[in-house]
Amino acid sequence: MTYLQKTIDDVKQKNPNEPEFHQAIEEILTSIEPVLKSNPQIVKAKVVERLVEPERQIMFRVPWVDASGELQINRGFRVQLNSAIGPYKGGLRFHPSVNLSVVKFLAFEQTFKNALTGLSIGGAKGGSDFNPKGKSDLEIMSFCQSFMTELYRHIGQHIDIPAGDLGVGEREIGYLYGQYKRISNSFEAGTLTGKGLSYGGSLARKEATGFGLLYFVNEMLKNHGHSIVGKKVVISGSGNVALYSCKKAIELGATVIAMSDSNGYVYDKNGIDFDTIHRIKEIERKRISEYVNFYPEAEYVENKRIWDLQCDIALPCAMQNDIDLKTAETLISNGCIAVGEGANMPTTNEAINLLISKNILLAPAKAANAGGVATSALEMAQNSSRMSWTFEKVDNILKDIMKNIYDESSKAANEYGQPGNYVMGANIAGFTKVANAMIAFGAV
Repeated sequence: MTYLQKTIDDVKQKNPNEPEFHQAIEEILTSIEPVLKSNPQIVKAKVVERLVEPERQIMFRVPWVDASGELQINRGFRVQLNSAIGPYKGGLRFHPSVNLSVVKFLAFEQTFKNALTGLSIGGAKGGSDFNPKGKSDLEIMSFCQSFMTELYRHIGQHIDIPAGDLGVGEREIGYLYGQYKRISNSFEAGTLTGKGLSYGGSLARKEATGFGLLYFVNEMLKNHGHSIVGKKVVISGSGNVALYSCKKAIELGATVIAMSDSNGYVYDKNGIDFDTIHRIKEIERKRISEYVNFYPEAEYVENKRIWDLQCDIALPCAMQNDIDLKTAETLISNGCIAVGEGANMPTTNEAINLLISKNILLAPAKAANAGGVATSALEMAQNSSRMSWTFEKVDNILKDIMKNIYDESSKAANEYGQPGNYVMGANIAGFTKVANAMIAFGAV
């Protein structure tokens, strides 16, 4: 049995019934074998064994009162996985699917994603199995205040800086930060990111993950002789990442023909109108089926997979494991040339291997969706200087960061004999930076 396979088996034994965490571990560790062969000091320092063991795992009870006056209880999580290159940084996810396995996989991915940005931020993730859908503002405020009443003990602008994620937008961040400020008796704006502009938020933060995804995908396409102009794009999801991926894809000259939510997808052969989909999903918080009320020639399809549609570029921006082996086969047979991961781990390991073997360009999440956390770090920089930057300045820095991530991923893939394999390249580039810092610190 190889060293890495033994490590994977040990993780599974120590962390039973955590399939998402196991999947994330396998995806990374199977990529870094050539790095370990050429850098035996990494094995000697037991970097891999330390990396797969979070520095800290926190679980806590979250009691809150609903609109009828009934007490509800949810579970809260924060996994602080690695702080080798900076304070912990990563989002909070409120969704019924959240459990320890999901949070650990997200924190593991976040560690390498943050390293790829070139900024001094470590990896963490958190959240709750609380479902914000259908809840009133007062109910969400009640939950957020209770959640922060415990979380505040474990975070701070030099310790751990949470942000938003699935189910946690500007509204939730506002309630969370308000409670943090109240308890801590201090205006530490750098303790949370994704804040409103009136109290320390950054312009372009909302757009950053989606914009960054398209900057990476566009760079990847250009370097392989393709143009994004005129390409048909399908996007799963209609949350923050999906919406602003749609906006930037259209601005770059592509045609977004379909988007989805948890009930179904809308298909518009003439191209999705961003302003309409934005109003429906972000402002009015309605179902995507409303789109056909504005564009009757569009089609709403319920309870079917969006990936059956023919497209040039697929952007999974919803949930993990959105693209499995069968879906990957469908994309290939339909002539898809590129997949850009906007969500975290949206493609199964089997599907990744198939796509790469068929020379489909694959922009992996830890590289391609790093624009959000990169801009969160820029928000922290603005908070530290008590200054606000223009949208154009933040966006230009974001473009440079995403180009650098592409270049580093491409360079690593080439160096280890896998040109065009951005999954392997991103894994190696992120891992190497974290590993070098861990070795420098000694046995900690």
